[in-house]
Amino acid sequence: MEFGANGNGNCNGNGKAKPITLGLKFLIYGRTGCIGGMLGRICEAQGIPFAYGSGRLEDRESLRDDIAAAQPSHVFNAAGATGRPNVDWCEFNKIETLRSNVIGALNIADVCWEKGLPLIFYSSACMYDYDSDHPLGSGIGFTENEPHNFKGSFFSKTKGMVEELIKDYENVCILRVRMPIMSDLTHPRNTIKKIIGYEKVVNIPNAISVLDELIPISVEMAKRNLTGVWNFTNPGVLSHNELLEMYREYVDPNFTWKNFTVEEQDKVLAAPRCNMELDITKLKREFPELLPIKESAIKYVFEPNKKKNLA
Repeated sequence: MEFGANGNGNCNGNGKAKPITLGLKFLIYGRTGCIGGMLGRICEAQGIPFAYGSGRLEDRESLRDDIAAAQPSHVFNAAGATGRPNVDWCEFNKIETLRSNVIGALNIADVCWEKGLPLIFYSSACMYDYDSDHPLGSGIGFTENEPHNFKGSFFSKTKGMVEELIKDYENVCILRVRMPIMSDLTHPRNTIKKIIGYEKVVNIPNAISVLDELIPISVEMAKRNLTGVWNFTNPGVLSHNELLEMYREYVDPNFTWKNFTVEEQDKVLAAPRCNMELDITKLKREFPELLPIKESAIKYVFEPNKKKNLA
């Protein structure tokens, strides 16, 4: 287990108290992922003591050992099987996906409940797909309480399955991330990094999470001890073409791409993909400063990379 931020200083450089961090200590799972890495950097910046868990989520006793060693106030689960290079991996590695996304996620939720600890669980919104009640282009998004309507991939199936089970734990805050983008355009989990490497992309508007804005919000949610299910994307939708147009405008003026249809995409994938808009009313009510997706993408992702040509 690796510890960060010594936690001894509850004062800043000029001696003023920083009560926001008093009593806080975070135990984080998913150190090698983009969210887990961001959480560590946020803790360092805010002076919040934290530790990265070394236990395996499917091994209950190792989780208990981590908690005993860290003595955290909150636990963050940013681990899970999403597949590399994409979720098609889960179609061919179902046991590993189940052990991580279902058994492991349930283990950490149950151990935290057993220990009386709040758990922030970064999950996925990939259980929804546009339908007659939520048509593409209508602006009508799926709410947190609506039943899942997409099980076309094994990854989505496991995420829907575990959410239905974990949401009854009163200590858990479930954050539904979708198509994450971030200022680090070289990170392999960044949706922008993925699509600039594709030969062709589909052009369908989707809910998107700008992690540079949202992960700090999730830390604030922990401080407020918020629980329940939350759609965790920015308001609105963007298509792949809109993302790539911004990439061309801000980063690489010579970038080009081609489109193809969903039917053509399905022929080269092991499992179908979902597309949706989410209702962000609940999150906006708690955090009214949250930016619409295009504004957030420009501010947090594209402006910091202006003309860097990172392709």
